[in-house]
Amino acid sequence: MTEDAPGTPSRPGSQWYDLEAGPLVRPYAVTGGRTQAGPPGARFDLIALVALDRTAPETDEDDSLGPEHLTLVELCRAETLSVAELAAGTGLPVGVVRVLLGDLLERGRVIVRRPVPPAHLPDERILREVIEGLRAL
Repeated sequence: MTEDAPGTPSRPGSQWYDLEAGPLVRPYAVTGGRTQAGPPGARFDLIALVALDRTAPETDEDDSLGPEHLTLVELCRAETLSVAELAAGTGLPVGVVRVLLGDLLERGRVIVRRPVPPAHLPDERILREVIEGLRAL
């Protein structure tokens, strides 16, 4: 028997198990080797907000959804979360979460609200004038 580290015997399959984390699954196994998220043109910025589509039928028995998909659905069921928060809540890399969200978006399970581009935000000067006008009252 070989040893991985001093005093730690190496067993077949031991590279897929971590004593603290439990069984390890590689990200490419979770996504089926895919790296692109969902339908063409789908973008999941870190601050994009993801909510469960309340009009979608409850189909948690869908065999095509993996446990990671269902975990994302459960997190979104409680509240609207950003992509970054979903990645933190699942413990998965952001790239994997984006691919899984793309699957859920294609199935109509989630709604994604993209952040407002800076060009569409009100000018800071206008906001300051409004504040000064309110203070004058």
